[in-house]
Amino acid sequence: MNTPRSIAVDILCRIEEKGAYAEPLLDEVLSDQILSNAQDRRLLTQIVYGTLRMQGRLDWIIARLYRGRVIDLDGNVRNIIRMSLYQLFFTHRIPQFAIVDEAVKVTKELNAKAAGLVNAVLRNAIRKGWGIAYPDSKESPALYLSVYYSHPLWLVEKWLVLFGFEETEAVCRANLEIPPAAVRVNRLKTTPEEAIKDLRDEGFEVVPAAISPDGLILIKQPKSLREAAIFRKGHVQMQDEASQLISHLVAPEAGERILDLCAGTGGKTSHLAEIMKNKGEIIAVDINGRKLERLQNNAKRLGANVVRTLQGDAAGPLVIDPHVRFDKILIDAPCSGLGTLRRNPEIKWRIMPQAIKKSAALQTHLIKNAARYLKDGGILIYSTCTNLPEENEDIITDFMENNRVCQQLRPPETTPPDLVSERGFFRTKTHLCGADGFFGAILSC
Repeated sequence: MNTPRSIAVDILCRIEEKGAYAEPLLDEVLSDQILSNAQDRRLLTQIVYGTLRMQGRLDWIIARLYRGRVIDLDGNVRNIIRMSLYQLFFTHRIPQFAIVDEAVKVTKELNAKAAGLVNAVLRNAIRKGWGIAYPDSKESPALYLSVYYSHPLWLVEKWLVLFGFEETEAVCRANLEIPPAAVRVNRLKTTPEEAIKDLRDEGFEVVPAAISPDGLILIKQPKSLREAAIFRKGHVQMQDEASQLISHLVAPEAGERILDLCAGTGGKTSHLAEIMKNKGEIIAVDINGRKLERLQNNAKRLGANVVRTLQGDAAGPLVIDPHVRFDKILIDAPCSGLGTLRRNPEIKWRIMPQAIKKSAALQTHLIKNAARYLKDGGILIYSTCTNLPEENEDIITDFMENNRVCQQLRPPETTPPDLVSERGFFRTKTHLCGADGFFGAILSC
């Protein structure tokens, strides 16, 4: 049964049980045209992301409607109830009886014995409506923020120590918003003005980005960007505004030799090539061969022909000429990803405190290893998409204490001043600038 709700349950279970990510699973379904109706495709996306964003509050609601433990429910049943409660409480166009009816139908397909339970829980939710009680914000501020804004309690407690109540609430609230669709203009092939015209000609509503000189925001999309001619021709690349600014921190110049560590699928890599006007050399390193294959294909589409890929572990020795040193090195370090929770809400349900320590240990090793490949007087740029000091400032402080010859540099003057901290770090905060949460540090060694 290929309906938006049955597919949503399958995706939510794969995310929860197998550690999959929502975006590639949705991309697979949408690209295969399993759902041909545009309205069904939008509904599927809304249900999956909405349920993931609100999962914590939804589980709180279930616990007040169901006598057993939420965690003990069959996975299919648990996610059927979650997605149905999301529709009941957070969408307004679908009649309540239709939501319940569809939930029961899906349950009968996947676990017929649980159909009565699902029906009873959802009808109980309709009767109680918005009368569900939540923790008191004064008596239990951490629990209140955790439940009402649907974030893990341990993470809220950590943020409260770092940011205080008001900013933590703002961070949590911003993480529940639907992120804007941001693209980067490929200046090797076009200009922002021409890209805006071309997008509008294809029916997109578009405005210039607020903080990135190369960014555009898609207000309305009549179709997937990948289906647009302007994308296929390589004139634009999907990339959040904050991520775009990392390449401007690197500020590569034509003719330079750049090492891009932990390059992934190469969003920043191709941007570096564009800023360099395709003159020089970029070696993009990643441990994942499939990501590098996607990087190569994307670089070809964008015309970024100074990029060369190298599969390897950036924390260990690289197969590079030992006499070669780089003008600039970008370390786009693996991290908790807590600055991207709007786009990747599943992260908050799988990240654990011990994972932060593991990330920090790897990041410390990465930056020390990267410095070996930097020429004297070269520039090292460290970036993450998280807001935790142990993955950001603490890594830089530790490195500087053990590398006295290195100096920290402030971001270029072209960087918006409100994105530069007192200590000279680059930082974006979703609740303040509307972009993902990124951190960047520039070191001269």
